[in-house]
Amino acid sequence: MFGISPFARIGLAVALMVVTPLGAGAQDAFKDFKQLDSTSKMPKLNAFIAPGTVPEGTKLRDVTMEAKLTADGTPVEDGLSWYVFSPIAGADGKLPLIASAKGGPAAFQLAPGDYFVNVSFGRAGVTKKLTVPADGDVDRQVMVLDAGGLLLNAVSGADARIRPDQLSFSIYSSEVREDGERGLVVADVSPNTVVRLNAGTYHIVSEYGSVNAVIRADIQVEAGKLTEATIQHRAAQITFKLVSETGGEAIADTAWSILTAAGDSVGESVSAFPTMVLAEGEYSAVARNKDKIYQRDFTVVAGRNTDVEVLMKDQQPQQPVSAARTVQQVPAGTPPPPGVQSAPAEPLPSYEQLVPQGGDGASLD
Repeated sequence: MFGISPFARIGLAVALMVVTPLGAGAQDAFKDFKQLDSTSKMPKLNAFIAPGTVPEGTKLRDVTMEAKLTADGTPVEDGLSWYVFSPIAGADGKLPLIASAKGGPAAFQLAPGDYFVNVSFGRAGVTKKLTVPADGDVDRQVMVLDAGGLLLNAVSGADARIRPDQLSFSIYSSEVREDGERGLVVADVSPNTVVRLNAGTYHIVSEYGSVNAVIRADIQVEAGKLTEATIQHRAAQITFKLVSETGGEAIADTAWSILTAAGDSVGESVSAFPTMVLAEGEYSAVARNKDKIYQRDFTVVAGRNTDVEVLMKDQQPQQPVSAARTVQQVPAGTPPPPGVQSAPAEPLPSYEQLVPQGGDGASLD
């Protein structure tokens, strides 16, 4: 039974969440996709007891363990990692590992005493204290993971598919620390990868390309369910070409700078026809070739991949070199600086020069 929750919109992000219950038989949904585990690769072990951890002559007790995603769910049959630790720290300050196992339900032989048991399922995990009695029955240990799965994908515009190699997701905790940052849970998650997580809200950062197409969304992971979320990017893939005429061949040895409408640089490249993924908006493409600069303004529409041709006739005028000088006015009578001779003063005009030509010598008053 599938249910579709309402759209979750944050900024320009639209997350479509499809929740698949993981009841009996539904856990196979995890096996349909590439798994992402949190633990490093280890030999496949059914049960491992650290040598020298059991005193000679000690009567070992059989302890069986199983884990469930929810309290009323069925036991997880695969993908679990079990670790049993001594509660007494060693000389290095760490808890000694007593036993470990991989797979589904686990069975250990442990000496009577206290232990810490940890079971992990991908990024989800839980730890509990275990006391093994010297006599009497040993109860079957049931660990409740309170975990689910998250599968991420993205589209551009309304429904334009994005190549998986152009997408990357990072998962952060929803809480913001005192330093203003969020705790990173897992980075560089590929699309269509199931990430096993404890139930809760997570902050997802989706990156399309490597320039400025970044979308953020908060997504809820429910215990015992697989949550599929599709992020909507408002971006497109743009290919740039410097050409001598419309539809012509791209000219090599061209350096590119892509600027926003505000004049901020968002991308640079040296290629005949570079390709960039840009967020929706207004931009300018500046091409430099053989000491000449060409420019064209263009608009990015979400989901509409296109080519932007910059014509060589669109050459930008070179900045003129000004021959003007700034002359500083100084008060009359100020002596020239040392080593500088003052310019000779021009003589004042004579009376005859001021009298209009052909005049009768009348007064100028």
